[in-house]
Amino acid sequence: MRLSKFHLATVKEVPADAEIVSHRLMLRAGMIRKLAAGLYTWAPLGLRVLRKVEAIVREEMNRAGAVELLMPAVQPRELWEETERWERFGGQLLKIKDRKDAEYCFGPTHEEVITDFARAELHSYKQLPLNFFQIQTKFRDEIRPRFGVMRAREFLMKDAYSFHLSADCLEREYWNMYETYSRIFTRLGLKFRAVQADAGAIGGNVTHEFHVLADSGEDAIAFSDGSEYAANVEMAEAVAPLQERPVATAPLERVATPTQKTIDEITAFLAVSSQACVKTLLVRGCTGLVALCVRGDHEINEVKAAKLAELPGESVLADEAEIIKAIGCKPGFIGPAGLPESIPVIVDRSAAALADFVCGGNADGTHYRGANWDRDARITRVADLRKVVDGDPSPDGKGHIRLARGIEVGHVFQLGTKYAEALKATVIDQSGKNHVMTMGCYGIGVSRIVAAAIEQNFDASGIVWPEPMAPWRVALCVINPKNDAAVTAAAESLYAELGVRGVDVVLDDRGLRPGGMFADMELIGIPHRVVISERGIAAGTFEYRARRDSESRQLSRDEVLALF
Repeated sequence: MRLSKFHLATVKEVPADAEIVSHRLMLRAGMIRKLAAGLYTWAPLGLRVLRKVEAIVREEMNRAGAVELLMPAVQPRELWEETERWERFGGQLLKIKDRKDAEYCFGPTHEEVITDFARAELHSYKQLPLNFFQIQTKFRDEIRPRFGVMRAREFLMKDAYSFHLSADCLEREYWNMYETYSRIFTRLGLKFRAVQADAGAIGGNVTHEFHVLADSGEDAIAFSDGSEYAANVEMAEAVAPLQERPVATAPLERVATPTQKTIDEITAFLAVSSQACVKTLLVRGCTGLVALCVRGDHEINEVKAAKLAELPGESVLADEAEIIKAIGCKPGFIGPAGLPESIPVIVDRSAAALADFVCGGNADGTHYRGANWDRDARITRVADLRKVVDGDPSPDGKGHIRLARGIEVGHVFQLGTKYAEALKATVIDQSGKNHVMTMGCYGIGVSRIVAAAIEQNFDASGIVWPEPMAPWRVALCVINPKNDAAVTAAAESLYAELGVRGVDVVLDDRGLRPGGMFADMELIGIPHRVVISERGIAAGTFEYRARRDSESRQLSRDEVLALF
């Protein structure tokens, strides 16, 4: 590729709403241009990177035995009603009508469509197992699209769906995809971790997320410093303390806390540690209010709470009117001691190990000091309710929990029969009976990977691409190409030789001054730069510099070629 024939449009200034590094650098490098909120045109430079990622994903999916197809982006309402997701999916589902007023959606995912395809195409157990995949545009109507392509409304995704006769067969394919994803991210040159995760709106029983590690990541992940254990913070188990609950020694005492409501205010006012406090949240349960209790220095994990049998699949705080009606006080003064019998009290493991603790007094402007379980406050049951914190014991008993930030770029699910049952997707089994197929689902955010890679690989000069993702592997920078025939000839010769060797090379023949040319190459992140100049030709050398190097080296032509 010759840059004089290519559209490369780098800029110095970017909009104020470009909050994160990848968004700013993708705009500055001319990789993307905004059309509307959450909608981006992939300019030629950006598309080269996107296609590099797509190619590796496709190669590894083919290697894993998956079969590629392409499904419609626009999907009929009727399919989504069969799975009861037309309303349940929420505001992210972009609903549209055609000229006949028939209703459709722009697909945010394709479980319905692939299952409809499978129920029409698969008839016998002899056709199974099968894994279909596609690389296609998705649309999710984000309430607040931001961070460029990291959280865009329209994005490119690889989604795959496998069909099986048994759970054991699904299990084998699930781990096949797990290993495939690990190969994909390794080949892309990314630092990543696979973590246990929550299935969310897609559903399923077993699921893992793949996170690119980056300080700017929106997701917190927990991992052990002594083993391979890793989980999304939403799913990481907070193990029970080893020590037994101490014996109660203090009497229950009501103290006035007229304006002190938060843990910080209470600990300062009463001169106690937050670890000696219990905070209580009232949430809406299946049949009324439910009290959730955690230690003062811990936070409720809403995903864990939502899975409690007493809750209707979500954790929603009771409002002030509900709390006053049930307890007789405002939020900020609620505690487990003396709660009405009608309210279940579910206590986190760490909070259940406390004695002589401080908690709300269930009367405005008061707290209890010296409260104790069983004597003063009942426990309906003990459960894992909290978010893990740095230093917690690892759930597998090896090492301690450490926290990091990650960007989710892949997710694998064991769906089971959720969609096949809803859409009546069956095959004839070995006994001649109709058998509901069991399914797996495997997604990779292809366009998101591009932004995630930048968040992990940049410096003050711009992007530092891992070689497999770079728009070109080598840039030949020609100084004064129009004014020196020898320089031009040497550049053309090296360009041709690298091309013959299959090296992805770009020739910067735009005639820019060296400073501007080098700045562009560093900004767009080309891994290797070779400068062809009059001085170098006279000395029989080329100036070589790797993107991560601090100094250049003078190499002969043969030495340059030996690098690639």
